[in-house]
Amino acid sequence: MSAAASVPPALPPAVAAAREIVAGLVADGVRDVVVSPGSRSAALAYAFAAADAAGLLTLHVRIDERAAAFLALGLSRGSRTAEGPGGLLPVAVVTTSGTAAANLHPAVLEAHHAGVPLVLLTADRPHELRGTGANQTTDQVGLYGSAVRQAADVPAPDGRQGELGDLRAVLVRALAAARGTRSRYPGPVHLNLAFREPLVPPAALGAIPAGASASHPSPDRTLVAGVRDDVGPWPLDTSPATVLVAGDGAGADARRLAEARGWPLLAEASSGAAAGSHAIAAHRLVLGVLGEQVECVVVMGRPTLSRPVQRLLARADVEVLVVAPGGGPWPDAARSASTILPGVPVEWWSGPAGAPPWLDLWRGAGEAARKVVADRASAAGPTTPLAVAAAVAEASGPDDVLVVGSSNPVRDLDLVVDWDVSPLVLANRGLAGIDGMLSTATGVALAAARAGRRTRAVVGDLTFLHDVGGLLRGPHEPAADLQVVVVNDDGGSIFATLEYGALAEDAPETATAFERVFSTPHGADLAALCAGYGVRHRLVAGTADLRAELARAPRGVEVVEVRVERAGRRAEGAALAADVAEAVQRALPRGHGGRDRAGRDS
Repeated sequence: MSAAASVPPALPPAVAAAREIVAGLVADGVRDVVVSPGSRSAALAYAFAAADAAGLLTLHVRIDERAAAFLALGLSRGSRTAEGPGGLLPVAVVTTSGTAAANLHPAVLEAHHAGVPLVLLTADRPHELRGTGANQTTDQVGLYGSAVRQAADVPAPDGRQGELGDLRAVLVRALAAARGTRSRYPGPVHLNLAFREPLVPPAALGAIPAGASASHPSPDRTLVAGVRDDVGPWPLDTSPATVLVAGDGAGADARRLAEARGWPLLAEASSGAAAGSHAIAAHRLVLGVLGEQVECVVVMGRPTLSRPVQRLLARADVEVLVVAPGGGPWPDAARSASTILPGVPVEWWSGPAGAPPWLDLWRGAGEAARKVVADRASAAGPTTPLAVAAAVAEASGPDDVLVVGSSNPVRDLDLVVDWDVSPLVLANRGLAGIDGMLSTATGVALAAARAGRRTRAVVGDLTFLHDVGGLLRGPHEPAADLQVVVVNDDGGSIFATLEYGALAEDAPETATAFERVFSTPHGADLAALCAGYGVRHRLVAGTADLRAELARAPRGVEVVEVRVERAGRRAEGAALAADVAEAVQRALPRGHGGRDRAGRDS
């Protein structure tokens, strides 16, 4: 019996449509939905609550729609930990009309750029009420612009024959677009759902029957392999000095390919490939010496962290080949790629035997850089951001999940990683914003726990404060075990490492403005904030105490605060780059030249 046939005809059209939507999502494998309270979305809220009661999916409720969307983002990103190597699972988000729908936009943008499948279900007033001054009514059509893979403005159901079948067809197309089934370009989709009153189901209406979720399998439900055997032959010239750049989300295939070809691997921490014998430690600093000798770069994933890497990819004398599965835009910020491949050609997996001299050169340089960074991280004195990153990296095992905030935390981690097997490292690099990170990490933790994996997050103080509302959880909501390490330097120290910080140093008259509009000191009491949200807080005094906290398995959400100095961040970065360049130069074989072009990051 179909889902449509299982719904009693006496149901109000809005209620019948809402139940059909929920049944369709469950049939396609959606396991989580995040609902924010509201009136116009009441029919959807009741339907999802019924599905949760029947064990068909897990319902999460958040009062803040912005936090709800980032929670959904985290749930989807974390689904890979429970589902294996396949695509991320879509997660639905439900809001009422008006500003509630607008509050999803930051997470929608992140999901768009990161390729995370979200299903945005925004309730709306029926068409006859739009443009009339009706309460909580605005133009929600096209609200997210080009940031969604597909958008549909669904008219208010009125009970006509065939209505539910039409609705299911719209839903199937939207889910296929969210998964990237046909485009290989997953991301958010938007269904703007108009509803007329009544919005409340009959009191005697029970849970959505389990059979309703099995009668409409999606005809487009297929997964695309990461390495495709139908990529046409592409001969690879083995003579150029080649490196593999693995950006965010590159995956384990980037490491496998580098090891198969004998290429140095310049892997960002969140690439999924930052481990193994070919990964070059502190590669962005090593590039300052050896970068001029690179002749060819193979790019996998989306590199976003390092200006030295971006300068390498922009050079006119370097051939850039991008491996970009999926139908969306390929990463080529410098617009310099000569070749875009939809997958790794089969013949590339058979590489030269042994370690060529080119790889040995980079390995030696990477080892020299690793020692300098490790010495700097373990130096006596006040705890530094680099020491925090090193302790977090050391505490994160292969079965752990590490969520990293933007700005300095992810860049510090990028310098210190030295893993044989990388944990799953997730970062919101789609737009690299600091917003929504606590909610994202909570969603990741909830999903990762299903696979028995522990989740830790490391963020800066501004990132923490920006989403402190993400700590709020109602008493009936699933609890996450999540350890949040906050590197607190009372402001935004990332700007000190950029040209704005240089200007403040070179022109002292700009220092006051720099401190106010870029560094943004806040003086917030993180312990008091945590107490207000009922979250355990621990201020650690040094690296030893931090390591002890990191060794503990969290129970619920716990915040570990580490206070570090913001002053001198620019000088410390420059000194580290200079020391690494000197050590690498000393490690080079006699007669082998190199140039020091150490650069700073954005």
